[in-house]
Amino acid sequence: MTAEPVPASVPADPGVRLITVSASYGAGGSVVAPALAERLGLPFLQRVTTSEGHVAEPGPCDEQLTEEEVKATPVHRLLAHFTQAMPAGPTQSPPSTHHQDQHLRGYGEAGIHRFLAAGGGVILGRAAAVVLGKDRGYHVRLDGPSERRVVQGAEVEGIGEEEARQRLRAADKARTAYVRRLYRCDPADASLYHLVIDSTAIPLDTVIELILVGAQAHTARPEGATAR
Repeated sequence: MTAEPVPASVPADPGVRLITVSASYGAGGSVVAPALAERLGLPFLQRVTTSEGHVAEPGPCDEQLTEEEVKATPVHRLLAHFTQAMPAGPTQSPPSTHHQDQHLRGYGEAGIHRFLAAGGGVILGRAAAVVLGKDRGYHVRLDGPSERRVVQGAEVEGIGEEEARQRLRAADKARTAYVRRLYRCDPADASLYHLVIDSTAIPLDTVIELILVGAQAHTARPEGATAR
């Protein structure tokens, strides 16, 4: 189910400058997004990571939660809030939940805006489709039935299916909570994207081709044109 190196059947289009990929665990986002960047000759921006703001080179990334995504989950931040709320002096008070959310949004969006200022590329995660809106970039959602995602996630990461199942539960819950908490929407909402694919039903190299075709057609479409 992983993408194998194949001759490019869809040539790179210099007009395609920005693609975002939202993917549930095991849907292959960690394979597809870097491959798209490589095919198009564009930089790749990883999910929220400790190297915030740095543009990652196309290459392997993980299906599971990054360290910063773990920190971004409501439970982790709630514990941090309680820690900060412990008495530390008469003039100190804990930051509000609203302030924490604003800080987290700013942290995640800063990398996106720096990325755009540098000319764009392929962005994985970061609620980028929500942040940018449909008028900027070509937005893709990868998903599929959970059991098939477990199998594909295990294969992509080289782990057992039981471990992949645990990672799926944690990653799906945390990433959905991240988008719902900060943007009040569901990352699985198809209306956020130009293309939604069950990437467990077809090989990932075919998924890459489909996205390239769609992105090129979207870029070539006259401004203001509507679908018939």
